[in-house]
Amino acid sequence: MNHFRSLTVLSLEQATTLPFMTLKLAMDGMRVIRLEAPPRGDPNRWVGPQVLPDAGGFESGMNAYFLPNNLGKESITLNLLDQEGQALLHRLIRETPVDIFATNQRPDSYRKLGIDYQTLSALKPDLIWVGITGFGPSSNEAAYDPILQARAGFMELTGEPDGDPMVFGLPMVDLGAGEHAYGLVMKALYHRAVTGEGARLEISMFQSAVSWMVSPVMLARSFDVKTTRHGNTHQFFAPVSVYATADGFVYLAVGNDRQWEALTQQAGFESLADEKYKHNAGRIADAQELNRRLNVVMKNFSTLEITSMCKAIGVPVSSVNRVAEVCADPLIADSLVKARDPRSGIEIVISPPAVIPAHLQEKKLTMGFPPRLGEHNASVFGALGCDASELQARGIV
Repeated sequence: MNHFRSLTVLSLEQATTLPFMTLKLAMDGMRVIRLEAPPRGDPNRWVGPQVLPDAGGFESGMNAYFLPNNLGKESITLNLLDQEGQALLHRLIRETPVDIFATNQRPDSYRKLGIDYQTLSALKPDLIWVGITGFGPSSNEAAYDPILQARAGFMELTGEPDGDPMVFGLPMVDLGAGEHAYGLVMKALYHRAVTGEGARLEISMFQSAVSWMVSPVMLARSFDVKTTRHGNTHQFFAPVSVYATADGFVYLAVGNDRQWEALTQQAGFESLADEKYKHNAGRIADAQELNRRLNVVMKNFSTLEITSMCKAIGVPVSSVNRVAEVCADPLIADSLVKARDPRSGIEIVISPPAVIPAHLQEKKLTMGFPPRLGEHNASVFGALGCDASELQARGIV
């Protein structure tokens, strides 16, 4: 039996980090209700191409950037700056009932909106309350993913040695904080199952990001060893880099001397079997020249020839894939998660979670389509005996 299906999540969410976390809860089978401020809701609704046609030309507030992190959810609107709106929120907490309340608003707004832990836990003592902030509950500083990448040291580690610091190609701080929040929610649910107690979970995106810096922090603080940008190469191993082939690129990572010896024994690679490269220390000492020589050799082979050869001798390698090629990978292709819009018939596809949960397996990897703004006002507020149309007319939803 999937006990997650009995749980309800109410999430005052926007942007990426919290929607990503609640997406994972929806994948587990929990009921996730997005709480959004009228009249425009989550600003991410209006970012990216307009991809859903409707009678008026395009579906408002359902732009492409919003869609992937919001499968399987419901959406309600509620004006929490209005005392009646807050009272309705508090009824939702008690009467739905809500098991997990989550927000990524700035801390200074908690009391103003009536969503602070003290208020909500008084309504439901076993409530699990989750707050994701840029720098923790004592800071009201605004934060976006690239700002946190810069402050946490990620950008100092990303890019070419003689180039500018660079952001990573994905919002890793957003996604990482969402993953960390998800893990804490699972721990809190276990604690509640054992003790009956709720929990207050505070996730700092900054601390979440820095928590991954175990090696750079140790090297800097313990041994005064600087870790900085190395482009596609590695600070401690060689050859490790991207190499051009006759028809594309591969990433090759030689992690030990045995792998290097096996590589130099292959036809066309014999010229690299220098005694000075026999051990990793020698290869690191001459990494720039070694990579130049390896690039010359690699261009004589196709990407498929290089990857097939390296896999056969146990040397880690991969073609540098485009996203479409990732989706077609046989290890991924059958695990993609899909959702179809009942209005337009458009189907969207997202990447699978790291491990497919039982709920998704039972649903054959399908989820509900991302919700229109306020799409579930009638059903959610109707369950409380309220008329959503009347609430809207009074500016509450």
